[in-house]
Amino acid sequence: MKTRIITGVVAAALFIPFVIYGELPFTLLVYVIAAVGIYEILRMKKIVIYSLPGIFSVFATFVMLMPNEWEQQVLEWTTYSKLELLFITAILLLIYSVLVKNRFTFDDVAFVILSTLYVGIGFYYLIATRDAGLAYIIFALLVVWTTDSGAYFTGRRLGKNKLWPEISPNKTIEGFVGGIVIAVVAVIIMQLIAPFDVSWGVLILIAIVSSIFGQMGDLVESAIKRHYDVKDSGNILPGHGGILDRFDSLLFVLPLLNLLHFVS
Repeated sequence: MKTRIITGVVAAALFIPFVIYGELPFTLLVYVIAAVGIYEILRMKKIVIYSLPGIFSVFATFVMLMPNEWEQQVLEWTTYSKLELLFITAILLLIYSVLVKNRFTFDDVAFVILSTLYVGIGFYYLIATRDAGLAYIIFALLVVWTTDSGAYFTGRRLGKNKLWPEISPNKTIEGFVGGIVIAVVAVIIMQLIAPFDVSWGVLILIAIVSSIFGQMGDLVESAIKRHYDVKDSGNILPGHGGILDRFDSLLFVLPLLNLLHFVS
């Protein structure tokens, strides 16, 4: 626990200034974080990052991460959109599977493309949400962090009924509900201090749905790790695991907030 707390404090001290400043430094930091994330998920499948599929995957992830203004410049230069560049990557990987006589299979191609979407789109919305305004990032982080803490402490104190033991044996239904409640309380406090231009009902509903999606993002990451028989996605954050272990909830919450048009 001590290592976990120290790592969390140090990581937050390094991450938060970039979040506050935003702009290019924050975008570049997200690119670095996403690069580590795609490395971690490829490693679960035993795909080497400096192999041809690994290089294609990093390229496609970086394409998915491009902010809107960068995408417009690339579109003018290449005449290709993000989706078209991703499709080209998929075609090249399929050709590669033939050239290596199925040592890299169709299933591997599907894994690389889905991993690219999972990591690339999730972190793209981290950039897009910060570009929309600091308050939206604070909202997302507040929901994720309070949900995580609320679920942990409620689960430890009151947890009796397992939520999904086949996926994550330590999570409980009581913790799941407790995380939602604590997140809603935190959002209410934030609304009282720095209100968003939405009704209380809408805000609370968004907080509840975001908290649920955040916990589902955590469960999805747990399912992936269990499927590939790994304990943590990486070891870059002592006591926490890897980048995907820490950002799994945000990778679900940030796209959700944008799709709900809460972020504007």
